[in-house]
Amino acid sequence: MRSAGADLRLRVEAMARGRAPGMLGEATRQLSRRLKQAGRTMPRKADPDETTGDIDFADRVGLLVAFAYPDRIGERRRGGEPRYRLSGGRGGVLPKEDGLAPELWLAVAELDGQSREAKIYLAAPVSQGVLENHFASQIRTGTEVFWDSQNDMVVARWQRRIGALVLEEKPVHDAVDPAKLTQAMVDGVRKLGLSCLNWSKESEHLRTRLAFLHEQDSENWPDMSDAGLLASLETWLAPYLTGIVRRSQLRQVNVAEALLSGIDWNQRQKLDQLAPTHWTVPTGSHVRIDYRPEGPALPVRLQEMFGATETPKIAGGKVAVTLHLLSPAQRPLQVTSDLIGFWKGSYAQVKAEMKGRYPRHYWPDDPLQAEPTRRIKRPKN
Repeated sequence: MRSAGADLRLRVEAMARGRAPGMLGEATRQLSRRLKQAGRTMPRKADPDETTGDIDFADRVGLLVAFAYPDRIGERRRGGEPRYRLSGGRGGVLPKEDGLAPELWLAVAELDGQSREAKIYLAAPVSQGVLENHFASQIRTGTEVFWDSQNDMVVARWQRRIGALVLEEKPVHDAVDPAKLTQAMVDGVRKLGLSCLNWSKESEHLRTRLAFLHEQDSENWPDMSDAGLLASLETWLAPYLTGIVRRSQLRQVNVAEALLSGIDWNQRQKLDQLAPTHWTVPTGSHVRIDYRPEGPALPVRLQEMFGATETPKIAGGKVAVTLHLLSPAQRPLQVTSDLIGFWKGSYAQVKAEMKGRYPRHYWPDDPLQAEPTRRIKRPKN
């Protein structure tokens, strides 16, 4: 006898011919229980024989399985692989060599576990016409607005569906509810990931500042992680997606402005106080603070910090900014969160090494009393 593969019809044929009477009896009892459980979804007919009597054997097996498992009606996805989208929202897959692989519609009796893309062990084919006839009460019609991943855009289509399966669809040319368009675009951003947005240096810097504040006070400041931002798209991004229906249009969104919309007025007033964009060093230069995952940092030329007696602190004075003291060529000389300790300690060694390398620059013996400068020292008269 040829291999049955996943085709349930071949097993039923064997049972009907008396080759497996015990198996047939058990299968009948199991199917009977399933049919009773699914009775509310079955057509109003007296029994399975009457329900399926007007169709041939090939479709009858599939229809009975569909009655028993209405969430496992499967439509073959486009492409070469025999993968199926099931009416309950899951996915199923057959081996390429399985005899059922060419079938467009299946009713699945047995799957591998609860995974989203499960292996199909037992199934039977069923035609779309039979499904529409016997599952008419479950067919829903209406306009669906959704994200089309293939074309990277929001589309609106009139559809006839059984669960997650689309039986028929047509493009919609009438006006569509803007709220539905926005929600579909939000769904698209979730699928594409945050990299689809136009992240400028300004918006990235704002995000790291807010992330720093969230780390200090997670109850009052929003989560800026990828997971946090994707989960809250409706709050901060959705208001800026009006009229946007394509991925290419996302470059129009001002991400920094959108991020700020996720915090209230009081938080906006505190933002620059607790997490300033820049720090004013002794020379008067406004140096940008780099909010790194390991903590805020201030890259600044060493000569511009002469005379400073305190390490910069932010977050209401709770967090010291790590100083990255740079050479005249902008190369790191020292990394410290204790400026006074550096002046009194390893500065002498740094001065000795740098004085020979950069003789035209200012390397005072007492940096605490020295005047900060942005320039090289003036030549003597």
